[in-house]
Amino acid sequence: MDKQFNRRHFLTAGAALAGSLLLPRAFAAGGGERLRIGMIGTGMRGQVLLKELLRRDDVEVAALCDIDPVMLGRALKQVEKEGKAKPATFGEDRDPQAYRRLLDGGKGSGIGKLDGVVIATPWEWHAEMAIAAMQAKVAVGCEVVAGVTLQDHWDVLNTQLKTGTPYMLLENVCYRRDVMAVLQMVRAGLFGELVHLQGGYQHDLRAVKFNSGDPAKPYGSGLEYGAKGFSEARWRTEHSVKRNGELYPSHGIGPCAMYTNINRGNRFTRINAFATKARGLHDYIVKQPGGAQHPSAKTQFKLGDVVTTTLACENGETILLQHDTSLPRPYSLGFRVQGTDGLWMDVNRSIHIEGKSKPHQWEDFQAYQEKYDHPLWRQYASRAEGAGHGGMDFFVIHAFVEALKAQAPMPIDIYDAVAWSAITPLSEMSIAQNFQTLDFPDFTNGLWKTRKPVFAL
Repeated sequence: MDKQFNRRHFLTAGAALAGSLLLPRAFAAGGGERLRIGMIGTGMRGQVLLKELLRRDDVEVAALCDIDPVMLGRALKQVEKEGKAKPATFGEDRDPQAYRRLLDGGKGSGIGKLDGVVIATPWEWHAEMAIAAMQAKVAVGCEVVAGVTLQDHWDVLNTQLKTGTPYMLLENVCYRRDVMAVLQMVRAGLFGELVHLQGGYQHDLRAVKFNSGDPAKPYGSGLEYGAKGFSEARWRTEHSVKRNGELYPSHGIGPCAMYTNINRGNRFTRINAFATKARGLHDYIVKQPGGAQHPSAKTQFKLGDVVTTTLACENGETILLQHDTSLPRPYSLGFRVQGTDGLWMDVNRSIHIEGKSKPHQWEDFQAYQEKYDHPLWRQYASRAEGAGHGGMDFFVIHAFVEALKAQAPMPIDIYDAVAWSAITPLSEMSIAQNFQTLDFPDFTNGLWKTRKPVFAL
């Protein structure tokens, strides 16, 4: 079927269904019962999100699914430690399709229909699992990324529009405290008209990509990946072997997209990407004891050590992203928000506002953050204490749950998910085509012109 026709068909179907979404069953009677949530993927990331679900009185974790018995066992211990009822479990038989039984209501297990599901599995499973959940009318909270191939993104989008099932990308950096304060500043016009933004994923992951699972050293415990690796080393490293592009865009692009109202009065129009040579991962291996003789030393890595991606926007802004996970460096997402009246940069936590700051000098950001602290942080900071990633994981789970309860639009919705995540395959295409500049698809089919901002209002 022609994709253009297919897309328009689903847009029409999605609009027709949007007004007929069923209220989550647990709240249908208005009695304030708990949402019944399942989780697919209980690995290291899944356990962090599970912690936030278990902390809530308005959520029942009704089902868990993972084909790794160690990780599933750890998740069950989390539930027990919190004094919550034991959820139904799926995946003990190592069946990769076990998640479908969870979505079908666990025939034979008696769990019944779920209100929502959190997907925290390896990237290559996200699209397939989200599509199955939406087809089963189970609301989706999906960890980043939305899909691997460009077609994945069209398939996820079309399924959401056809079924009308809520979908949220669980991008936690949009809820970082300084990022949200800057959002307040942007909306207040402090930077003037925005011109240029930067962000990225600049995080030394060498010890994550090669990990043997020594309990005494959760990370950095060996040189194994693939079947012999532990946790993310089992799957994430393969992406560095086989792919060359901006593999993890949403941490950087999410806040920048919210600042510039992408999909809501603005959109990405063009994209190109460049990649450096690949040296960092091999260099890391051979510098470890016995590394030069280790089988991993023979691996040929395709992913450039630093990938630089540039996006052009309909309203004239440019956005620069950098993916840098294979070289020694401190962690930084490298945010920069620059407009006609000044700029903010997170690497030095500094700001310069014309007419307020001394000419050609930085100011410390702290006073501005306190003044423009987002109301969500003012209200929920104490509840976010102890949550993963400095509290961000509380906010992203809170947003998903509260939107489901209220039948409200997802604050990071399907259009955000596919536009941010599609940067990966598009950057791969650009690099493979000798760094060509490509047109960026309009996943909204023109709806970006009339859609209004909803995030963190």
